[in-house]
Amino acid sequence: RLAGKLSGGMKQKLGLACALLKKPRLLLLDEPGVGVDPISRRDLWKMVKDLTQEGIGVVWSTAYLDEAEACAKVLLLNQGKLLFTGAPADLTSRVEGRVFKVSGIEGRRRPLLASMLDRPGIIDGVIQGEAIRLVTRDKTGHSALKGDLARSAKIAAAPPRFEDAFVDMLGGGPGGQSKLAEATRLHADANPHVIEAHGLTKRFGDFTAAQDITFDIKRGEIFGLLGPNGAGKSTTFKMLCGLLKPTEGEGRVAGFDLRRDSAEARNRLGYMAQKFSLYGDLSVAQNLDFFAGVYGLKGQQKRDKIKLVTEIFDFTQHSSQSAKDLPLGLKQRLALACAVMHEPEALFLDEPTSGVDPITRREFWTHINGLVEKGVTVLVTTHFMDEAEYCDRISLIYRGKSIALGSPDELKARVASRDNPDPSMEDAFIALVRGSEAEAAP
Repeated sequence: RLAGKLSGGMKQKLGLACALLKKPRLLLLDEPGVGVDPISRRDLWKMVKDLTQEGIGVVWSTAYLDEAEACAKVLLLNQGKLLFTGAPADLTSRVEGRVFKVSGIEGRRRPLLASMLDRPGIIDGVIQGEAIRLVTRDKTGHSALKGDLARSAKIAAAPPRFEDAFVDMLGGGPGGQSKLAEATRLHADANPHVIEAHGLTKRFGDFTAAQDITFDIKRGEIFGLLGPNGAGKSTTFKMLCGLLKPTEGEGRVAGFDLRRDSAEARNRLGYMAQKFSLYGDLSVAQNLDFFAGVYGLKGQQKRDKIKLVTEIFDFTQHSSQSAKDLPLGLKQRLALACAVMHEPEALFLDEPTSGVDPITRREFWTHINGLVEKGVTVLVTTHFMDEAEYCDRISLIYRGKSIALGSPDELKARVASRDNPDPSMEDAFIALVRGSEAEAAP
């Protein structure tokens, strides 16, 4: 098979195999986990750990701090400066006693997270299924958590992670308010389902990439498509945003059939591709101007929208710079800005934060959470399981079929056991895929 047609996980394994053709003393791995599903990532880690047992030194660069946490020694860099060197546990200990999980939340958890992040005693927070995970500024910050919480809410200490300490060292996350969402109109109409898939099937010759995929996504919902590399989730994703014509079945966006009314459907959606898909030889300003025109913005409205996203995403000093020369975080900001200028009802995000740092990832999700509260519906694919926790519901795709559908907490509950009573989303992903393999075995 051509290397370019391999799945992400197989590409990384092939790259590792090529690097090991002549046994090295030192192995340099530059972000090998980017775009790789949890099963392939665990396989990759096992291979690398086996190599260290053979006396091979490994330098592993990554923006995923759960990977850094698994290393023996870490060099933590930010803006060209070395912030920390040592064992991950030595840095993690700085936030001991300052990490809490809030569960039993009444109402929508996204507005609550936004308000909590604006409190001076809280420096970071993320959504974790139906709960919220928070980091306080100091050990007396527990009192800052109570405030607006309902009586039913429960606050429990949570084990600190290396990523918590990283964000703390940088002074905290970006806060909870999104200027992008504040400037977006409220989407509300009689149709409760914005994205619909009914029996979607795609065949390439004798190979069925996706088979009988069915789900409805409600207005103001974040729906995740998860699955191993090559499982069929990208095929499903492309059929629903009009990039791929289904062999069978029906897809709708904002009530428009993707076969018969594809132009109208595309005008109602925004699309952010897995790999940077804007025009690298055009400047930031030229990309914004082009995509504003593609999405039908004209005249003063077009100028106002370009000015707005330029200010929100801080593009002013980069406006004349070629898109291909931007750092990854700015590329992702530009891709998001181009996808939302026309205020779409549905937003399609294909691995939107792949390879970006934790602060940029939080900034991105602050915008998405804010847009969802304005009625925007989001379909997202990701291999980063902490990111999957932001979803309201998830469809797990494997071998072209949906093998599980439910909220992150529901999927985790399905695989909980006596040995692992509180599984992570990654644990759930791996257990559900392996369970499906066992069921299909002769």
